[in-house]
Amino acid sequence: MHSKQLALAILLCTLTVASQAQQTYNWNDSTQNWQNSPQNWNNSSNSWNNSPNNWNNSPSNYNSTNGVFDNQGNRIGYETKSPEGMTNIFDNNGNRLGYVPPVQKQ
Repeated sequence: MHSKQLALAILLCTLTVASQAQQTYNWNDSTQNWQNSPQNWNNSSNSWNNSPNNWNNSPSNYNSTNGVFDNQGNRIGYETKSPEGMTNIFDNNGNRLGYVPPVQKQ
């Protein structure tokens, strides 16, 4: 894993741990919830919508609007939205780095 990817992964883990420490366990945010699981087709890079081979997710597509960049402006990945509203974050090779669950209506 490149240092930029490692830094992003550490940041995502830190944010996740910090948010979990400030609130009680929430099923809607858990990876044990099928909606958030990487085994769910909608969250998998094997799905065409999430695939790094999809031109919309390609680092070669300079018109793509879903790129994820580091502080130096280097593209380190991309994000996609599942039909359920889940935002999935992938590196440029299609490895899922993290997710943001959809906002639950209360």
